[in-house]
Parts: sequence; C-alpha cells; structure tokens
Amino acid sequence: MKIIKTKDASVDEIVTVLKKGGLVIYPTETVYGVGVDATNSDAIKKLNLYKKRPFGKPYSIAVSDEKMAKRYVFINETAKNLYKNFLPGPMTVISKGKGRVAKGVESEDGTLGIRIPNYVLVVDIVKKLGSPITATSANASYKKRPYKITDILDNISANQKKLLDLIIDAGTLPPREPSTVVDTTSEDNIVLRQGDIKLKSRNQVRTFSPEATQNIAKELWQKYEKHHKNRAIVFALKGKMGTGKTVFTKGLAKALGIKDIVTSPTYNLEQDYGNGKLHHIDVWRLRSVAELRDLEIDKYIRQKSVIAIEWADKITDAVRPMHEDAVVLWVEILYGIKNEERIIYWGIEKG
Repeated sequence: MKIIKTKDASVDEIVTVLKKGGLVIYPTETVYGVGVDATNSDAIKKLNLYKKRPFGKPYSIAVSDEKMAKRYVFINETAKNLYKNFLPGPMTVISKGKGRVAKGVESEDGTLGIRIPNYVLVVDIVKKLGSPITATSANASYKKRPYKITDILDNISANQKKLLDLIIDAGTLPPREPSTVVDTTSEDNIVLRQGDIKLKSRNQVRTFSPEATQNIAKELWQKYEKHHKNRAIVFALKGKMGTGKTVFTKGLAKALGIKDIVTSPTYNLEQDYGNGKLHHIDVWRLRSVAELRDLEIDKYIRQKSVIAIEWADKITDAVRPMHEDAVVLWVEILYGIKNEERIIYWGIEKG
C-alpha cells in the first residue's frame, strides 16, 4: 500500500495501478471513494473483498462525461434532464445498463448508476484509463463515512489494508453528504438517497381511518418495491404514541402478502413476520444506540430485507449510515383535528 499526497499524484501512475487490477482510494467532491477498473472482473472481486459485501450488490461507476456514459447505459429523457442540470456534480443517475462492465457491477435487473464527478483528478484518471472506475465510498460497509484517510484506515482490518494498492491523500474533505441517487428507469424519477442535491420536498396526505393509513403504506411499498432486489428498504417511522406507526406497519405486511398478526414490538423490541419477510423494530425502550447491534439491523440490510423502525427519530444518527446501502424512507404520522384523522408525511430526507 502506497500513500501519496494529491499534489504529488501522477495520473499515469494511478492508471498503471488500475490497469493491473489494483485498488485505489481517491478523493471526490463528496467523500473518499475506492476505485477499480469497472470492466475488470478480477478487480471487482478484489473490491468485494475489501468492502466485505456479497457478490451481486451493484456498484456505481464514474465516467468523464455524458458521451462516455452512453457507452454503458441507455439514457432516456428523464436522465438527460438530470445530466443537463446536475452533472458534473454529486448525483448518481441510475439507468438501464448495456452489459459492458464486469459482472457484478450492474444490478441483478440490469441497471447501472452513473457518476460524473465534479473533481478534476477523477475525471482525468477516467479519461486516461479509457474505461470507468467504480464510484463507491472508501469505507467498508456500515463503517464511518470517510472524509479523511484515517477514517478509512482506522476502521478496516489488516487483511483489508493489504488489498489497497494506492491511496491519494487530499487531507480532510468538507463534511458533505454522499451523492443524491436517482433511479430514472421508471416513469417517474425516484430518489433512492437524498444528498446535498435536493430534488423534492416531503410528500403529504391525510387519512381518516386506520384502513386508509394502511393503504398509504401499501402504496409506498408498491412505489419502491422494484428496488427490493438490490437494496434493503427501511421505513423509518416517526410520530407520537398512538398516531399509527404500528397501523402503518400492518399495511406493509399486507402489501408483502404476510398473514401474520402484526402487533407493537415495544416490549420485545423486534418481531419478524412472514418468515423474515418483514422485520418490525421498536426502539422506544432502547437505552443506547449500541443495543441496536443486538437487533442485527446490519445483517438485515445486507440481506436486502424490509425493515420498519418505530420511533426512528430517537436513533437518527444510527439510521443515517443506512442510506449507503438501503432505501430509507422517513414516514412521520401526526394527529389531525378530527378523531381518526392523521397527517402523513414521507420522503427520503434524513429525519
């Protein structure tokens, strides 16, 4: 493992490492990323070992411009509009892939995320290499977001360090959010992760019965269901006692075809329904965020599960890292004026 300062970084040296299947940590306009040649199958296997992620979990790629992106994905009108208005910049645009990257980079349903970084060094590397590099954060899965090199090295094992070939050290990066992730493969562009670029405000609806609240849950599931194969889906539920967080979860269970009776898991913290189809967690009685480890949330996210977390606003700092590997939908339920009236807000914001 070699560490060089940005001012001493040679694009030729970096590209030579990448061409040999090497793994390079590099700075971007958001966080430190870890890159390999996205067309090299052996390099992708090495990256999977470093990230400790199972084969089949997709990676986004960094390209130099829209022309290069078109070699790897089909760009529809929705995507073109995002490219025009937000790229280069901190946005990942998901489109239908053309199968021209190494196996395991595209998702199981053939989609691929494209990044055009607003960072000259990364663009120069891609241009010189002539092929895209992976654009994923340099931290191992579920570890600290990397704004400096010590954030990475202090949180990986000796075996992971041995996999690193070259580190480009730009010092401490500004504490910005990761890229906003937008799926353009459906009729509406769907935000899977909200970063510094905000595409929409929260949505709002009123319901006047528990059944209507359950129907909202089913509608939201149908909107995001297609992403279940590639990412976990977390419903982070907020609201005062009795507003209907468990009622909302009952609607999720119905949408998933679960016949089990859904009840509040306040006293045992967690309940599973449908043989693990839905994990229902209540953090009201948690004494510390550390107790979350006992609930195996990280494992559920790796398994791309569906998770409903009641009182999620009590553990906002623990939920935020989930945005890296899951679609996290924040749902807030408020009392209305009438007896059974509820006001429901939802969005990808971080609570």
